[in-house]
Amino acid sequence: MLPAMFGLSLGVTGVYIQGLVHVLEWATLRIQREREQQSGVPDPLPNGIIERGGGSMQEGVGRLRGDGPLTGGLFSLSDALFFYQTGLESIVDDTVTQRFSSEELNSWNLLTRTNQNFRYISLRLTLFWGVGVFVRYGLLLPFRVTLVVIGLSWLVIGTVLVGLLPESSVKNWLSELVHLTCYRVCARGLSATILYHNKENRPQKGGICVANHTTPIDIVILANDGCYAMVGQVHGGLMGVLQRSMSRSCPHVWFERSEMKDRHTVANRLRAHVAARTKLPILIFPEGTCVNNTSVMMFKKGSFEIGGTIYPVAIKYDARFGDAFWNSSKYNMVSYLLRMMTSWAIVVNVWYLPPMERQEEEDATQFANRVKSAIAQQGGLLDLDWDGGLKRGKVKDSFREEQQKQYSSIITATDQ
Repeated sequence: MLPAMFGLSLGVTGVYIQGLVHVLEWATLRIQREREQQSGVPDPLPNGIIERGGGSMQEGVGRLRGDGPLTGGLFSLSDALFFYQTGLESIVDDTVTQRFSSEELNSWNLLTRTNQNFRYISLRLTLFWGVGVFVRYGLLLPFRVTLVVIGLSWLVIGTVLVGLLPESSVKNWLSELVHLTCYRVCARGLSATILYHNKENRPQKGGICVANHTTPIDIVILANDGCYAMVGQVHGGLMGVLQRSMSRSCPHVWFERSEMKDRHTVANRLRAHVAARTKLPILIFPEGTCVNNTSVMMFKKGSFEIGGTIYPVAIKYDARFGDAFWNSSKYNMVSYLLRMMTSWAIVVNVWYLPPMERQEEEDATQFANRVKSAIAQQGGLLDLDWDGGLKRGKVKDSFREEQQKQYSSIITATDQ
């Protein structure tokens, strides 16, 4: 705990991670060897259920028409087959729903079987898994819970005490010290190994930090290397206690539920925060929901209408050591944290990208897409245009209308 408070490491976690890598590699080789020896063990299933046709709408319609013209205002009955095929592909293996379930693994990590390929192989592997359960639940879990409780308790007490001081540079310095110390202790409670890249691009005061979102732990991961002003809705219970105590020492931006629906109110408060160049950078997750560590979904444009400098950050977790994705429709916060504290470790890479500003010819949506693409490329994630709100909502009419416009442009175009 003491090294964590000062941002130091004794190297124990690194040795632990290297040992885990060797163990998981041995388990993978063991599974492959047993599968070759046991004819009754089925072959692994591919992660992709079907092979998509691919290509644009114009290319797909053109393949169905064969030698027939695509222009001249002609309609062909075969065009309907393109939409029929695309619809069935989306029903069987759509690219949206699978982003809200656990990431498929190439090899078993001796945790829960999140991949359909993992089946009983041998008694030796089963016994080894049982030993792992004892280590994770009987030894690691009590220590991790203790560290997290200490970190959160110090966060509440420390921020309340700092909040009693008058506004000054000393108060700001103490506030940042308390936040950094407590978040680092909480990260050790998760056995987090965080690798930061390109630190020269770290967000600066008066800016806006935007990142892809996999889990609520993203906040702890980023706050281990710098302080941020949080943005979010006012909560009750334990979360509410943390929010109120943190606001005493640092100008976080919390909104009531009624205010969250008013875009102008939210934008004005964020714009006022950014205008004060001495305040901490705002931390925002523009996706608006957690995605399963494989993709980046549509960024809401509100964060990019405020103005100021955007500091993109790409976050990528190593799924071999634990599934960091929070499936909020399946697990509540307590159950999720228990899963995290009983995983092997949290190993994550964080890339600070060069700061970006909105160009003159860009609107907010185009700027958001440019930032999203940069984050996806750096983190090795899929760049998707779909709205993460589809996790709980219906497809907007505008999406269907866009497909109709594309097809209309094909059949109404004139030969050049």
